[in-house]
Amino acid sequence: MSTPENTPADALLLIAPGCPHCQSVLHALSDLVKTGDIGRLEVVNIAVHPDAAREAGTRSVPWMRIGNYELSGSYSAGELKSWAEKAAADASAGEYIRELLEQQQLDQAIDYVKAHPDSLSTLLEMMQDEDGSLSVKFGLGAIFEALAGSDLFKSLVPELGRLSTHDKANLRGDAAYYLGLSGSPEAARWLTPLLDDPQADVREIATEALDMLGHST
Repeated sequence: MSTPENTPADALLLIAPGCPHCQSVLHALSDLVKTGDIGRLEVVNIAVHPDAAREAGTRSVPWMRIGNYELSGSYSAGELKSWAEKAAADASAGEYIRELLEQQQLDQAIDYVKAHPDSLSTLLEMMQDEDGSLSVKFGLGAIFEALAGSDLFKSLVPELGRLSTHDKANLRGDAAYYLGLSGSPEAARWLTPLLDDPQADVREIATEALDMLGHST
């Protein structure tokens, strides 16, 4: 059960007839209401109220919102309890984004980042996690590519610049690539030193990034 200092989150569950996982998720969430881990549960059948699915931006069920976290697909009772606890404690954006990427919910992750600009720095922290899965690594790259050239992405240039001086070549290379995607003229001052990087692949990425920014090398 949520600790006294954490207010249990409310939940919304979208279901539909014939859904193979909706009943088990509904049962698990109902139990969490009984134990006080969720404050209130609203259940909507999208066959009767299709507008609810449109408002949620989903075509698949079961779909749920627990506090600020949106999840879709089949989750065990233990997993849902864990998310209820995270929602009550206002868990980190990184945990939520990582979960979305692990579940191949890229569009949802992109929408979340756009709606929560403060989570951008979290993406850079996740990028440096050597234990991260390939799905998370590729997902992070896809998020950055979706934000390429935006003012939101340009705000990351100073942090990407610092990352471009990292002692690990793979991170310098990633930073160089993303600096190119930023479309910010300020990125060039971080990319230019990488033209003399000891690693050939980093030099190549930096050259391509500067080309993307319109800087001749």
